[in-house]
Amino acid sequence: MGIKEQIQADMVTSMKGGDKARTDAIRLLRAAIQKFDQERVSKEYSKRKASQAAHTAEDENAEKISLPPASEEDLLGVIVKEIKQRRDSIEQFQKGGRQDLADKEESEIRIFETYLPTQLSREEIAQVIAGLIVREGKDFRKIMPLASKELKGKAEGKVINEVVKELTA
Repeated sequence: MGIKEQIQADMVTSMKGGDKARTDAIRLLRAAIQKFDQERVSKEYSKRKASQAAHTAEDENAEKISLPPASEEDLLGVIVKEIKQRRDSIEQFQKGGRQDLADKEESEIRIFETYLPTQLSREEIAQVIAGLIVREGKDFRKIMPLASKELKGKAEGKVINEVVKELTA
């Protein structure tokens, strides 16, 4: 079962179970995924429109953008982004003395994290990055994008960055 299907199944379960907080969090995640899908279609439309010389109004209305579904990797990226946004919000809420809102964001993070693969330990991250360094060399600018791609959804970007800095220094 893919991420989208799991989210849908969990939504039904939480609604039937009357778990309002979980249902609300899952709705937020579904909305973020829908927004991501809409942005993909919009970018593709703009790209196609730019590549065609002349368009008539009829052509624009007739054209239907059909893209393959978002990959699991893309969906993991959306989830990671949502978690990061909530962590940023928690920091701001705590500075502003709004622990109630920080707690709500923390609750959403815990729910979102259930859709991510098991997070790697710092040592496991270091092993992956060490392998990349052996293969590609000790250049931070070369290793960082490779590590980010390989560890997407499996580790926080901040931790990946720290480990790459340590190992490429």
